[in-house]
Parts: sequence; C-alpha cells; structure tokens
Amino acid sequence: MRTLLLQALVSGLLMGGVYSLMAVGLTLIFGVMKVVNFAHGDMMMLGMAVSYWLFTLAGIDPYLSIPVSIFLLFSLGFLIQRVLINPILHAPEHMQILMTLGVSLVLVNSALLFWGPNVRSVTTRYSLQTLWIGEIVLDLPRLVAFLFALLFTFLLHVLLRKTELGKAIRASADNPEAALLMGIEVHRIYPISFGIGAACVGAAGSLIIPFYDFTPHVGLPFTIVAFTIIIFGGMGSLLGALIGGLLVGVAESVGAILLSSALKSVVSITLLVLVLLFKPKGLFGK
Repeated sequence: MRTLLLQALVSGLLMGGVYSLMAVGLTLIFGVMKVVNFAHGDMMMLGMAVSYWLFTLAGIDPYLSIPVSIFLLFSLGFLIQRVLINPILHAPEHMQILMTLGVSLVLVNSALLFWGPNVRSVTTRYSLQTLWIGEIVLDLPRLVAFLFALLFTFLLHVLLRKTELGKAIRASADNPEAALLMGIEVHRIYPISFGIGAACVGAAGSLIIPFYDFTPHVGLPFTIVAFTIIIFGGMGSLLGALIGGLLVGVAESVGAILLSSALKSVVSITLLVLVLLFKPKGLFGK
C-alpha cells in the first residue's frame, strides 16, 4: 500500500505540472482583465488538435509542434480579446461570462463539424517508455510534460518580472488608470495578456497529447480543473496557480487510489470547499 500511495503521489505531481501551466494562463487572464474565461479548456483542446493533426498528417513529433500551438493559440486569444471581449470589458460580469461561454460553444461545435466526435490518440515511439526509480515507475511522456510545464511557467515568471512588457502587464493589472497616466497603452496590453494566457493552455494541450485522448469535448473537464486550481491557489496569483495545480494533481491521483477512478475529483473538490470556508481568497490570494 505504501508503494502504491507513493506511486500515486509521483503520478499526481507529474500531471499537476501540466495542470499548473494550464491554470497559470487562466489566472493571468483573470489577474489582468478580471475576465472569467470559460473557453479556456476548449483552447487547450485546440492545442491538442494542432499537435494531433501535425503528427497525423505530417509526422511531426508533438513536442516539436509546441511552438506552432503557442503561436496559433496566442493569435486566437489576441483576436478573441480584441474583437469579442474588449467591447464588453467594462460591462457587467454576466455578459463576459456569457460571451466566453459562447466562444466555448463555437470552438466545440466547430471541432465537431470538422473532425467529428471520435476519440483520437497519438502513439509515438516513446509513448509506453518508463523510467524506474526504486519501486516507483515514471511514465516518460508525463515526465517530459511536467518538465516542459515547469520551464514554461518559469519563463512566464521571467517575462512578467524582468521585461518591460511584463512590467506593463503588471501595472495594467494593478491600476489601469495609473498605467495610462504613465504612458502604458493598456488597450494593447489586454489582448497581449489574453494571448499569452491562451498560448500557455495551448502548450499544455500539446504536452498532454502523447498520453491523453483527444476529442472535441475534452475541454470542459479541464476548464473545471483550471477553475478549481485558481480558486484553490488564489485568483490572480501565479504562485497559487503553480502550487494549486500540483496539489490538485496529487489530490486526484491519491483520490483514485483511496476511493475509485470515478471519484478521484472528490478529494480535490473537498479541499476546495475547505479552502473556501476557511480562506476564501485562496491559499495565496490577496
């Protein structure tokens, strides 16, 4: 039992790294614009689709297709914010929610129209490779996805903390009016921030396609997980998204062992309820 729980802990951490990258993109969008993006998981579905079709049609390895996913999802996110979100940015929150829900429906139904509802998967030469550390088995694709996710999260942190663009994004998030007075073009920062958030989740989609089946409906569960993570870690906190993703990944993996695979989300949802009861702003919320 001890080995089984340790294996579940390691597997949960590996998947939690991908969850973190996905949640970092969502918390960036919320932190800058206070927009709740219900199409976030469906953007991840598009990242999976990009890597799947490049692998199927051109034989391009999923990891080599990550730059393509990042570029396409950044462009999509930029356009969605500029064309659809920006006109209602200061409207009541329910209008923003309805807009992102509409975007979600359009993305899912477009995928169904072009690709159908079939479940698809990618099988590479390393799909079933494993590494052994004592009694613990490390699935190679999950390990690679975990390392890439941490790398992208670190690069995003560097972007936000060490570059002029990052300073402008943080200033626009903290006080848009003061940022405008300082000469920052906030109306240009918003679509860039939305695009970066979409690019993060697009990269996450490419990272999981070697070990996770792709369907047009795969986005909704990931949207729920992403919201669980950012509420758990604290809305708008990148550190909270990182730590929250790892904790939710572990909670789901251990929950699948202690309960059943069908009830694996019960543990993470229970933790979420406890956080909302005793620390409503999240573990790292301000």
